[in-house]
Amino acid sequence: MKLTILAVGRLARSPEVDLVRTYVERATAAGRALGLGPVDVIEVESRKPGKAAEADVLRPHLAGCHVIVCDERGTAYPSRAFAAELGRLRDQGVRRLVLVIGGADGLDLDLFASADGRLAFGPQTWPHALARVMLAEQIYRSVTILAGGPYHRD
Repeated sequence: MKLTILAVGRLARSPEVDLVRTYVERATAAGRALGLGPVDVIEVESRKPGKAAEADVLRPHLAGCHVIVCDERGTAYPSRAFAAELGRLRDQGVRRLVLVIGGADGLDLDLFASADGRLAFGPQTWPHALARVMLAEQIYRSVTILAGGPYHRD
């Protein structure tokens, strides 16, 4: 199952970009044997302001995919449960999973409503750069959990 982090906005050179890249590379390498990956990041920008315009640039990347949107009203999975969900989707034959991080104002309601799932990082509001890092890290952690690697809580 190919995994994509699809995000509105482009990150400038920053420590967050380096962290995302590191976790994506680790998840891709560790996930091959498990049928998970590659993991990639797609950044999109709209030439027009607003959620509807952002949805227009996101939609072409969602066709035929299982879509999970990141939203504070979503489900806050413990790491093992998130790993189990990724494994379940893979085992059900999902070929491509796209995890969407919207713009500063959130996601268009139609795009939000059409998603297959919703993921929250807790009730706090996080900067988009950190949300990407946390999502990439949780994907990597999920891969290592599914591979039977040691987990810090065990």
